[in-house]
Amino acid sequence: MTDRQVVVRAIEKALGEVLEREIAELTEDTRLFDDLRLDSSSVLELLLLVEDSTEIAVDPEDLDIDHLRTVRSFADYVESLLDRAEADA
Repeated sequence: MTDRQVVVRAIEKALGEVLEREIAELTEDTRLFDDLRLDSSSVLELLLLVEDSTEIAVDPEDLDIDHLRTVRSFADYVESLLDRAEADA
């Protein structure tokens, strides 16, 4: 499994927990707000779950709404944090 697949799988698992249901046919083009109907509290829960599962730390000042448009944009953001943490190690 590639690093990207691990990140997307972590997001998928977290979304299932947040929404309390399995997400059928989740793709990287799935829109978090429009398709899955996330709100501010569910986004916060999603961030916390993904932080825990990937061992990253999200800086709220670094987070932009564009990072949360789709599964792809969120996975890109998580990957950038993982790359940054790896470079700092």
